[in-house]
Amino acid sequence: MTDSPNPNENPYSASQADLSQPQPVGDQEGDVTGGVIPYKNPHALIGYYVGYAGLLPVIGIPFAIAAICLGIMGLKKRRANPVIRGSAHAVFAIVAGCLGLLCGAGFLVMFFGLAIGTN
Repeated sequence: MTDSPNPNENPYSASQADLSQPQPVGDQEGDVTGGVIPYKNPHALIGYYVGYAGLLPVIGIPFAIAAICLGIMGLKKRRANPVIRGSAHAVFAIVAGCLGLLCGAGFLVMFFGLAIGTN
């Protein structure tokens, strides 16, 4: 009769074996996004989206510059605190910003070259 459950014991309470497992603390907890969206690294996340806007011809040049700056700040924040994710978003922001600058400058040179060449 030692295997019979105690009628006074709560069947929904955690057992001692469950309490002995280490529990996540603070920033080590999982989140709903599964770590895909680096909401704890806003510089990298904003730089990611601004990097897309930086790919627009000519009008994207200011966005491209902002994306590069935000990407660098996001990488610095990631390096300072490895728990914070977002290095891929930050690298994309830097790459997209550089591509946006090159394309924007190329369009401007081509535009002014054609404008000067036709006169």
